[in-house]
Formats: sequence, structure tokens, C-alpha cells
Amino acid sequence: MSNGYGIDMGTGNLKIYNKATGEITNEKNTIAIVDKDQMYAYGDEAYSMYEKAPESIVVSFPIINGVIADFDNMQTMLLEILEHKTNARLKGADIVMAVPTDITKKKKKAFYDMFAKTKIKAHSLMLCEKPLADALGMDLDITEPTGVMIVDIGADTTEISVISLGGLVISDLLSFGGNRLDESIVTFLKRKYNLVIGNKTAKALKEKIGSANGSRDESMAIVGRDVVSGLPIEMTIHSDVVYQGMEDDLNNIITAIKLILEKVPPELAKDIVRSGIYLTGGSSNIFGLAEYFKSITHIEMNVADHGEETVACGLNKVLSDAKFKRFGYSMNSRIFN
Repeated sequence: MSNGYGIDMGTGNLKIYNKATGEITNEKNTIAIVDKDQMYAYGDEAYSMYEKAPESIVVSFPIINGVIADFDNMQTMLLEILEHKTNARLKGADIVMAVPTDITKKKKKAFYDMFAKTKIKAHSLMLCEKPLADALGMDLDITEPTGVMIVDIGADTTEISVISLGGLVISDLLSFGGNRLDESIVTFLKRKYNLVIGNKTAKALKEKIGSANGSRDESMAIVGRDVVSGLPIEMTIHSDVVYQGMEDDLNNIITAIKLILEKVPPELAKDIVRSGIYLTGGSSNIFGLAEYFKSITHIEMNVADHGEETVACGLNKVLSDAKFKRFGYSMNSRIFN
């Protein structure tokens, strides 16, 4: 059996499924740079420096809005993690990478070139549309003539797709996700309390006491900077405040879901109503999110148990199951427009 690796390069996290071991390597998709172009740290170690590093260390994210923004450093980090964290044997291996659907072929080719532009002699190199991998990772048989709706809420993007007979019927890629929610919480607290906090603190508020429907009654003590005095200050934040900060962005996501539902052919819409909408992605587990979406659409919501890893699990099926191998495709070396 040849070695195989399913790679999901998300904005927030890099996930690699190792076919031989059945394990998923999950690292923050973050790099720390010194002297303009020297990689100082990567992955979880680099993320620990985010919002804490001195000016001499620049912490950044090589994937922005679902596409590769820093090719060289992304490639370096990917190969380092494969070698040192996954213990990958890439020579003669089968490699499949997930790509967003609604991006240009030129941007998709950048993912392909992560390996195509190296000396690694893989057995095969393929791409797979992320919504298809999502569905496979949730154990859905997308080869059937049945409508399936997937909503993947990631860090920088939200991808809404309807699938039938192994193909994408309708899809929409929104250029915001969990990171936008964090930024909105930061903005709301500054406006309401003159309190400046970092995105990491906002993310902690979202995950620990936030809700999508205002149904939580909890509080959390945080430390930020008072705008008036300029000094650090501790403040207790109630869950309702976090909800108010996220409310507009969550409404934008549900509006996009409704717009897709309005375009779905009637027979496929019937399938979706019967089976429900499938929620996945790293930001799909916000407290009360499924209940809120259901209250608006009147359709059941099926939330993935490990939403951050469903794409990687689906890529493994493309590698391992002959029935789903056709969902991986190759690209030749020419540049697409």
C-alpha cells in the first residue's frame, strides 16, 4: 500500500491526514519571520507569539481568505510539518489537497504547485473541491441523486454548497468566517466600554461564553487596555455582550444560506428539507448556532462532531476508496487565467 496524505490548508489551521497511520496532524497555519525573510517559527509555536511578538518578529498567516498569500513560506512550513510532525514519506506517495470551489484556476494551481514545484517525486498529485471533501468527511454518499447542502464556516471564509450526483449544483464563497466574528467582538467592546482587546481574547470570549442566539447567561473576566487612561484594566464581560458583537455577522451568514436555498431546484430542495443542512468548519460549533439557523430556515441542522477535520477525513476517502477517487483531479503545468 502506497503512502497517502490528504492536506487541508485552512486560514486558521493546517490539517494533514496520514493514510498509513489514520492520524491527523493539526497545526496552526501561522509563521513567524525575522530579518524580513527568515522563518523563525511555524505552526502552534508561531501562533503562541501572535499579538505578543516584538517588532523584530513578524507573525503572519500564509493563507488569507482561503487562498495562498505567501507561497514560499507556506511551502516551507508545509514541507517542514510533513517531515518533522507527520513523519511523511513523500517519495512515491499519493497526495490530495483541498481547494475552495469559487476561486480562479490560477489560485487553485498555487495549491497544486506546493508539490509540483519541488523535487519530490510523488506517485500522484491531485486537488479536490473542499465541499466534496467536507461531505465525504461527514460520511455522506454524494454519488447518489440526492441534494446535500454543506455550510463550512472556517476562519476567513464561509463556503455554502449544494451537491448532487457527485457534482456542485450551487456554491458561494463568503470572504468572512470566525476571524470576522472575533474582529467584530473587538470593535464592539471598544465602542461600548472603551476597552481594547486582542483577537485572541475575542476568540476566547466567543468560544467560552459566546452564543449565536443570545441564550447563554455566563460571564468571563478579561484584561484589556482602557482607551481613556491607556492603562491595563480587568473587566467582566457577559455572554450577551459577546452575542451582540457577533449578531450582524451571523445574520449575514444566514442571509447567504437563504439566498442559496432560494436558488435550489425544487426536487433538490425537498431532499435538503428531509435530510437537513450540514454544518462544519472550525467555527461551526458556536453555542446555539444550529438552533439559530434552524429558527430562521425551519430546516434541521446536522453539526459535524469534529468540524475542523472533516475536510481532511474526506480527502482520505478520496485516497483510499475507489468509489470516491474520481473526486481528485490533476492540473497540468500551464498557468490558468
